Amino acid sequence: MKRCSLYTVILLAISLLAGCNKYEKVLKGNDFDAKYKIAMDSYNKGDYDRAVQFFENLTMYYRGRDNAENVVWYYAQSLLKTKDYSSAGYQFKSFVKMFPYSAHAEEALFRSAYCKYVESPSYSLDQTLTKEAVSDFELYLERYPQSTHTPEINGYLDEMRGKLMKKEYEIARGYYKIEAYHAAYVSFGNFINNYPESALKEDAMFYMIKAGYELAVNSQEAKVEERARQVVSDFERFSALISNAKYNAELQDIYNKSRNILAKYQK
Repeated sequence: MKRCSLYTVILLAISLLAGCNKYEKVLKGNDFDAKYKIAMDSYNKGDYDRAVQFFENLTMYYRGRDNAENVVWYYAQSLLKTKDYSSAGYQFKSFVKMFPYSAHAEEALFRSAYCKYVESPSYSLDQTLTKEAVSDFELYLERYPQSTHTPEINGYLDEMRGKLMKKEYEIARGYYKIEAYHAAYVSFGNFINNYPESALKEDAMFYMIKAGYELAVNSQEAKVEERARQVVSDFERFSALISNAKYNAELQDIYNKSRNILAKYQK
């Protein structure tokens, strides 16, 4: 019984090795029709790793030929199935450029943006890819406003804009923590302008006023009055926009100190 099992394992190994050698021989050869058939068969059977290997080999040969569109499309699809999102996104974008009038062009544009969305990192990391994904999805919606993907894309956009918002806020907070008050003041101001409906708006205005006050009292004599006046203006704007704020007591104190500074200069 054990001997039969051993023979079965050996025969299976030989069969697999022969199959691999067969694929390797075709891949290294010049029979591109055979390569295309293996690539498509592999894709249809769900063997996406092998499909990637063969479609990649076919891309240069089929450029400008009849099956070029299929090769690029299924190459991109295979890469997506293997979760190689960076390469898949690149191939989908290339597909749109090469075949702008293809029936797959709309879906390829969506998937190129989707690949960037999937790779978009946590808000604490560099957000270049997130910004690119947002831009690509916005371009897609501009071209295809009636797309069935619209609700899905709007969800992705909300998620990514939330990350960008949090990143911008944390950058401003970082400036404040290291006492780079001018950079903090400008960054919080930009944040408030960029995200007027944000739940972090009250916090941002609080830190902007605090940064402005620190900037004023640590400025050269010639700039103190101007910057104290700006603190007073920012506080009055804050009070008009946000009532019963959790920071009222601390900000009122800063406001009073700033008014005292201005009173000295007016004398």
